[in-house]
Amino acid sequence: MSAGTRTQAASIPDSRRAEGRGTPTSRAGGSIATRAAWTWVLLSSLAIAVYAVVPYLTASLAALADEGAGLAPNYDGRPAFVQLAFYVHIVAGGVALVVGPLQFWRGLRTRHPRVHRWTGRGYLVAVLTAGVAGLVMAPFNSAGLVGFFGFGALAVLWIATGLRAYRSIRAGDVASHRAWMMRNFALTYAAVTLRLWIGVLLGAQALPGGDFDFEAAFDNAYAAVPFLCWIPNLLVAEWLIRRRGLPSYALPAHRPGSPVPPKTT
Repeated sequence: MSAGTRTQAASIPDSRRAEGRGTPTSRAGGSIATRAAWTWVLLSSLAIAVYAVVPYLTASLAALADEGAGLAPNYDGRPAFVQLAFYVHIVAGGVALVVGPLQFWRGLRTRHPRVHRWTGRGYLVAVLTAGVAGLVMAPFNSAGLVGFFGFGALAVLWIATGLRAYRSIRAGDVASHRAWMMRNFALTYAAVTLRLWIGVLLGAQALPGGDFDFEAAFDNAYAAVPFLCWIPNLLVAEWLIRRRGLPSYALPAHRPGSPVPPKTT
């Protein structure tokens, strides 16, 4: 092996070399698990996009509010700009949910890169639009201050990670682009995990038995999800990013021999 070849091999991250040394059985198992996870993400995203968007496009907020459907009672009667932001958010967010999983479809990236690029642009435009609308909605959410900070932080991070993903690919840094897109879609997927967590929290409150007040239990669950719907998603995304050897966040470590920063009083 030449010196150049040895240098090139040494520069490959350990995670990628380990992946390359994996047995055919382990690679096949990983591929099956990855496809199953992607299929679940795709189907659950499509289901929530239909469930969360279609009702608001087929009936007025007033009519839905009378039925107590979804978020309609909270946004019916709000100022016009808040209602506009609400509709923009659910439509653009629905588009992001539908298009987002396609960005992680390897076959689309390799066989139809042009389609991948254009759907990616559409996805990021939808994220930016829905994120800005989410910021407008945050002060009017039904979870109070917890919702303001939780959903507001979600909207800010959603926009910021989308912009970082776009800047990375424009600079030709594909690895960073993939990492930022994973973080960004983890935030997009909060629309799914929010519903899942509400179901889990409702079930947990119903377990003790006795009288079950659904409205009170739902209010309790909804008070927890403004942060719960997206923080675990980001943690899972960061774990997947590290596992794939992509650029990830790391706390700065003190290297032996380097000067120790002076203590401040």
